[in-house]
Amino acid sequence: MKNEYLSKISDYIRENGVDCELREFPDSCHSVQEACKAADATPEEFVKSVCFISDGQLLVGIVGGNDRASTKRMARLLERDEVRLATQNEVMAMTGFPAGGVPPFGYDAVFLIDENVMERRAVWAGGGSDRALIKIRPQEIKRITDANVVRIRK
Repeated sequence: MKNEYLSKISDYIRENGVDCELREFPDSCHSVQEACKAADATPEEFVKSVCFISDGQLLVGIVGGNDRASTKRMARLLERDEVRLATQNEVMAMTGFPAGGVPPFGYDAVFLIDENVMERRAVWAGGGSDRALIKIRPQEIKRITDANVVRIRK
């Protein structure tokens, strides 16, 4: 693993005892479709870590690969006036990872996991770069991030 983002997430996994599998692939995993092909999995086996900003704070909504996070639901749940999608520059600055490869842990944020994600035995998530994925149990994501489990999908 020569990529700096892979090194960073690999170090975090080791130092924090995260129970997961980090895999690097020869092809891009940037989109859910590309990730499905690389991991030989279905979209239902994937989650996305979608980054939002509210009052200058990073919020991460973890939703199924085919789902979209609702900013209105997140604002209501967190009692915020506004929740907006983070820009690519904000994602990089606040997570330390490029958009499209953001892992579901490893940086400071308020984490929200959609309740449907918790019904899955294991999921594939961003692995820190556009060529890496993490296979992890949703319960482990919840444990390592202290996430709230709520309905955030549209």
